[in-house]
Amino acid sequence: MLKRIFLFILTNIAVMVMISIILAILSAFGINTNPNTMVGLLVFSAVYGFFGSFISLLLSKTMALRSVGGRVIEQPTNQEEAWLLSTVERLAMQWNLKTPQVAIYDSPDPNAFATGARKNASLIAVSTGLMQGMTKDEVEGVLGHEMAHIGNGDMVTMTLIQGVVNTFVFFFSRIVAQIAAAQVKENMQTLVFLVCNVVLQIVFGLLASVVVMWFSRMREYRADSGSAKYVGSGKMIAALRRLQQMHGQEVDPLPQSVNAMGISGGKDSLFSTHPSLENRIAKLQQTPM
Repeated sequence: MLKRIFLFILTNIAVMVMISIILAILSAFGINTNPNTMVGLLVFSAVYGFFGSFISLLLSKTMALRSVGGRVIEQPTNQEEAWLLSTVERLAMQWNLKTPQVAIYDSPDPNAFATGARKNASLIAVSTGLMQGMTKDEVEGVLGHEMAHIGNGDMVTMTLIQGVVNTFVFFFSRIVAQIAAAQVKENMQTLVFLVCNVVLQIVFGLLASVVVMWFSRMREYRADSGSAKYVGSGKMIAALRRLQQMHGQEVDPLPQSVNAMGISGGKDSLFSTHPSLENRIAKLQQTPM
């Protein structure tokens, strides 16, 4: 516990130091970073808003593999792994991209995810539960879905959207908090500003997450469509139907840090990262086999 607390504090100190360095560099180039001015506050907010998102993107493969205990397949040790690698390689060629790293992780939860900072330096990870519970056609549908996430650049797009909403949450929280603080006595202004700023960041953050989650659901539909285009809608529909059948058997789900990147899940709520399996199947049924 003490080690975790120490690492948490050390990480936050490192983040603050890096942000300070970035702001200092921007100031050296004549860019206004003074948070007491409107333009400076916007620049200041953008640095804070995008920094964490981009760091997470750059470390996404390493963090994802560690969180699930994944093993990158360098050399296939059996026919199943050889088939997995050759299938991903063929899909990557269809997208005119370099073959992603392919990993497998031990979990009974039928799931898979794609991540990576660049299209040509990405990763697809598949659970043992998915490989054991699905036919090859169904697994191919899932791999087509994950390859579509990579081909569509979804990881970078999500990072940009998250950075933008973070920026405006930080920016407008401080603006409104400053207005609220100006309405009270001078000796109360600092306290009112701090309280309002924290509360508004929570409220605006919740509202902003609705936008982010909506885009996340839309990207799932696009990834399903991409899989249907390259492997056939029948295989993707079969994979989703299999996930429906296996839903009650789900245990040991993906960690929260990579859950949004998984294939299964979704209840069509405002805060859901995935649409429901029923709606995804209905959408695909409109696509020619």
